[in-house]
Amino acid sequence: MTNIFTILSSFLGKRLQSFGYAFRGIAIFFQTQTNAKIQVSIAAFIILLGFLLQIVWYEWALLIFAIGLVLSAEAMNTAIEFLTDLVSPTYNEKAAKVKDVAAGAVLLTAITAILIAMLIFIPKFIRIW
Repeated sequence: MTNIFTILSSFLGKRLQSFGYAFRGIAIFFQTQTNAKIQVSIAAFIILLGFLLQIVWYEWALLIFAIGLVLSAEAMNTAIEFLTDLVSPTYNEKAAKVKDVAAGAVLLTAITAILIAMLIFIPKFIRIW
């Protein structure tokens, strides 16, 4: 019996430690990336707009997904930039391509988020006017 508790305790401890690493990564992301702060500000504005225009649950789901997608893409871009800078501290054309493609992925998710927001909010603005 003790063996099962020891195994379970070790397993749970390692999972909690993993969460700690993840939260530290999120903190580093927001401390070092101006774009993340801008994106969170835009997300806050969109959320406020959602409350003001009384969007329905599935519109909330789409907006939350879009916001999460953009922030996740930006975080992955940041990780790729950190890693690229580590393995290629001086300018390298291939490293630049890696960074450009990662930044392009963020742009694609941001465009997708903008389109989702437009599909949700434009009809509501049309009804108001």
